[in-house]
Amino acid sequence: MEEYGAGDLLSEAISSGARVVVVEDCVEAPAAFVLHLLLKRAFAAGGAAAFLALSQPFSHYDRVLRKMGCNLSLHRRSERLHFFELQAFPGKQWLEYRGAKEATIADSFIQLYSQIQRVVEANWTGENAGKFTIVIDDVSLLEVAAHGSLNDVLDFLHYCVTLTSEMNCSLVILIHEDIYASEENMGLLVHLRHIADLVIKAAPLSTGLAADVHGQLSVVNKGLFEEHRSKAQKVWNFHFKVKENGTELFYPGSRH
Repeated sequence: MEEYGAGDLLSEAISSGARVVVVEDCVEAPAAFVLHLLLKRAFAAGGAAAFLALSQPFSHYDRVLRKMGCNLSLHRRSERLHFFELQAFPGKQWLEYRGAKEATIADSFIQLYSQIQRVVEANWTGENAGKFTIVIDDVSLLEVAAHGSLNDVLDFLHYCVTLTSEMNCSLVILIHEDIYASEENMGLLVHLRHIADLVIKAAPLSTGLAADVHGQLSVVNKGLFEEHRSKAQKVWNFHFKVKENGTELFYPGSRH
């Protein structure tokens, strides 16, 4: 059994070359803990982050990450964390784009992207270059905020993905897979799977509930990167248990 840390199982599965990471979950197996782990991992590596929070207020993430030994308030004060409170997006603040009287949802996304772009470029200096992570929690709510306008969401994601190439940063996106279970609603999920370098999927145990295991986690590397070609796996499968101060990851059957 290994817990999250510098040499943990998740770090082993995630290639440093993965720019776009999609995290999928469902009601039976929430994967917010994966975002927490990846955010902590980014700060531990000396990086910075922009966190787009549509799901919870800052106080929630600060409380959770503090239990994991990561002080988000400190990172926010030092401008390593740029936190975007978006529960009210696209409210009045975002709709007043460039003073337009009748700004559209698309204008709000353009304004949001411009702010993200500025903080990424501001962190593109010295040792910080290439150590920036953009986190979206979660894209399902971003579609709700866009009043169901999938095209506006896809355009925004396209800009963010382009930014990862231009500025050598990474993008982490959480999506609730079960919302897109029906074939007519799978557009966003299919698109994310297409653009992802890495897909991390949380699911309930196939054998049902267990007291010491909360679910299973699969990590799918869609491309074997050249520097790891000789030793890389393409799919990793773990079990996980979410605890008060972090998450345990372990191979199936290794706890017996």
